[in-house]
Amino acid sequence: MDLLQSSYAPDDASSPVDSAAASSPESSPLRLPSKSAAPAVDDTALALSSAARPLDPSLHLVAFNPTADQLWAPILGPQHPHAPISSASGNRNHKLGHVEDAAVLPFLFDEQYNTFHRFGYAADPSGLHIVGDAQPQAPEPDTVYNLAPSEHKRRRLLAKADNQEEPAPPEAKNPASEEWILHNKQSPWAGKKEAPFAELTEEQRQYAEAHAAKKAEKEARGEGKSERTEVVVKTTFHGKEEKDYQGRSWITPPKDAKATNDHCYIPKRCVHEWVGHTKGVSAIRFFPKYGHLLLSASMDCKIKIWDVLGSRTCMRTYMGHSKAVRDISFSIDGTKFLSAGYDRNIQYWDTETGQVISTFSTGKVPYVVKLNPDEDKQHILLAGMSDKKIVQWDMKSGQITQEYDQHLGAVNTITFVDNNRRFVTSSDDKSLRVWEFGIPVVIKYISEPHMHSMPSIALHPNSNWLAAQSLDNQILIYSTKERFQLNKKKRFAGHIVAGYACQVNFSPDGRFVMSGDGEGSCWFWDWKSCRRFKTLKCHNGVCIGCEWHPLETSKVATCGWDGVIKYW
Repeated sequence: MDLLQSSYAPDDASSPVDSAAASSPESSPLRLPSKSAAPAVDDTALALSSAARPLDPSLHLVAFNPTADQLWAPILGPQHPHAPISSASGNRNHKLGHVEDAAVLPFLFDEQYNTFHRFGYAADPSGLHIVGDAQPQAPEPDTVYNLAPSEHKRRRLLAKADNQEEPAPPEAKNPASEEWILHNKQSPWAGKKEAPFAELTEEQRQYAEAHAAKKAEKEARGEGKSERTEVVVKTTFHGKEEKDYQGRSWITPPKDAKATNDHCYIPKRCVHEWVGHTKGVSAIRFFPKYGHLLLSASMDCKIKIWDVLGSRTCMRTYMGHSKAVRDISFSIDGTKFLSAGYDRNIQYWDTETGQVISTFSTGKVPYVVKLNPDEDKQHILLAGMSDKKIVQWDMKSGQITQEYDQHLGAVNTITFVDNNRRFVTSSDDKSLRVWEFGIPVVIKYISEPHMHSMPSIALHPNSNWLAAQSLDNQILIYSTKERFQLNKKKRFAGHIVAGYACQVNFSPDGRFVMSGDGEGSCWFWDWKSCRRFKTLKCHNGVCIGCEWHPLETSKVATCGWDGVIKYW
């Protein structure tokens, strides 16, 4: 201890008082001088930081902690007017900083944009220079907006004349020649020849020559490619004799045919099957008022008529369509009927002889055909077409007398109401429209967001209600009075018809509603309670059509896509 004290003693002689105080035991212990390990800090840099001056970018070492504003301050010049207080902290509309919007009006931008794509040049945003490969001819460049329509037309005609090809030489008609490849529009190599023409093999040359000879022969006969094949109208009678011993026709209804009962009953079992169509049956119709004959239209392009009361055999086959038959409709007395096919033709047939009286076509597919039910208007034909129109013909003159064009989709049904003064149409546009007969103005338009397409509509026997088959698997009831309101208390459901135009129908007394479905069943509901009454498994495929016999009150005919017609 004494050695330590002597080593830290000052060189000069201390006063006797200081030595005595240090040697006394009551005095405080000896403290070592403190030393810091941190490097020396330049105080002048602190003064600079307080002035908030920008950093020198040439420095490699900064002796203090600069603020964000000092780090992001511009090197030279004043502060950017749109720059935020701290660009690092936020207010950046781009990942590289702040980007200023150019002051260009949308109209001016569209004008230059369309001009560039039309003429190949445009003015830059400053308006001082022209950009693009093409250059304007006039000192004041034209744009698409300041040119007159006549000038646009003139320029189009000039461009078309410049691009017009030379007429093809006669050798271009021969597929075996080299010019055929250069000029044939159907060839993928038309108009360009990048490789030398390869020699044809002997088999290819023979085929090309045969094709050219056949084409020349066809042109000589005057037959065009687009000529439609004419279908020969034929009919075959399958019965024993067309007239009986009294000279009565085979379509004459029996004199004793009358309704046996006022009440209708649900059928229980199948009593007969008519098999004769090779493809699915699309529609069936009973002979009006009597029902002693049943007319059927099929996808095998044929129409057949069957005996219902007697031998129950096929009586006559009508062949006049080249594609599937879509719809059929009897006249009011049954002596004539209409047929609509996917070959775009509507044919008016004589039921007894099988001859086609007249044919109508607009070039579109007819989806539904109807005659006006009035006795004095049996010469007026209505057809709902695939081009959204309902076309009205006068069959005496063969002229189109009216077009009802308001629907937004193909027309599916035509139903006459209000003593045949009005008719209701449904369409793929999911709406119902009511028309005055002969006036192409909609008097009632029914369309709701929850509505679906209605491909089949039936009129109740009392003429006060319409049953519409909706594709959301339910049957909706509409009033035929002035307002055509939806009856929300009556709704028939349970069957599956989504995607199929299954027919809906009523019993003659109006007590039952029936409909086919997509699983081959025929459903029966009670009209008053809306409860399901019975379900019959009728067909293997879709049960597309069902008709109640007009006189025999417990007989029902059904047809399906299995090609069978069943009588229940």
